[in-house]
Amino acid sequence: MALMITDECINCDVCEPECPNDAISQGEEIYEIDPNLCTQCVGHFDTPQCIEVCPVDCIIPDPKHPETPEQLQAKYERLATSAA
Repeated sequence: MALMITDECINCDVCEPECPNDAISQGEEIYEIDPNLCTQCVGHFDTPQCIEVCPVDCIIPDPKHPETPEQLQAKYERLATSAA
């Protein structure tokens, strides 16, 4: 599933540059993750890089966007093709 950022976010700015799909952006109050772009770093890294760098552990799976590993891989391939 795509990831989401909870309201525990402290706006530290470390997650945004780590996202290989540019899925993270500054929202009105905290950073947000676009579920249409988030692949949990499938196709890029073994683990989600935003979770790796988050100092407050505020990035969790988004229950509104359940996806299997196969669906995340397909999304990665679609995004990679459209970026080329």
